[in-house]
Amino acid sequence: MRIPAHSVCTAIRDDIVSGVFERGGRLTEEHLARRYGVSRVPVREALRTLESEGFVTTRRHVGACVAEPTDQEAADLLEVRLLLEPLGAARAAQRRTEAHLKVLRGLVRLGQERARRGQGEDLRALGAWFHETLAQASGSPALTSLLTQLRHKIAWMYVVEQPAHPVESWAEHGAIVDAVARGDAERARALTTLHAERTAAVHRLKRPERGREKVRPSQHAVNTASARS
Repeated sequence: MRIPAHSVCTAIRDDIVSGVFERGGRLTEEHLARRYGVSRVPVREALRTLESEGFVTTRRHVGACVAEPTDQEAADLLEVRLLLEPLGAARAAQRRTEAHLKVLRGLVRLGQERARRGQGEDLRALGAWFHETLAQASGSPALTSLLTQLRHKIAWMYVVEQPAHPVESWAEHGAIVDAVARGDAERARALTTLHAERTAAVHRLKRPERGREKVRPSQHAVNTASARS
């Protein structure tokens, strides 16, 4: 049975984002294959993909290592997000389906409820799901892929604090969905720009501590379902 490289790629990326592999650390094919219980072939393919995404870099005489982004590169991510998310919302207003709207409205209801109850951890997951669905509603696979990669990299480089007024934040989500439902692309774009500008203020750069811990056992089982045939 051949394990698909995208499953291995997801597992390695998740461990990079969560800090299991520290920035600048080596990523050997042999160690990764043993860690995830796969052969070296999908690991090699996964490392190539992660290098193209900016999570991995190849050093002469060393091999694959976790990338070490600069503060400026991290700041650029929030600026790019400020450009792409409003574009995605405007496209969603033109291309969304009823299924997208149903999910978005359901997420807003849940988000508003959890915000009133102060359930912060739930809000993080719901917020990520909301923005992923909004991107998918754009009807552009390329844009959706870019936004997904962007969210992964922001999660890697930043600690995102809870907004001071989560109820207001979810009211902004609701207003965006209303504009998308009406097909008002310009209002959806404007509201999403304002929301992205406000949420940028709760992002704090992570400061990795060298050698703070050993690599932990894998928390990410490789999904082999698609490999069964």
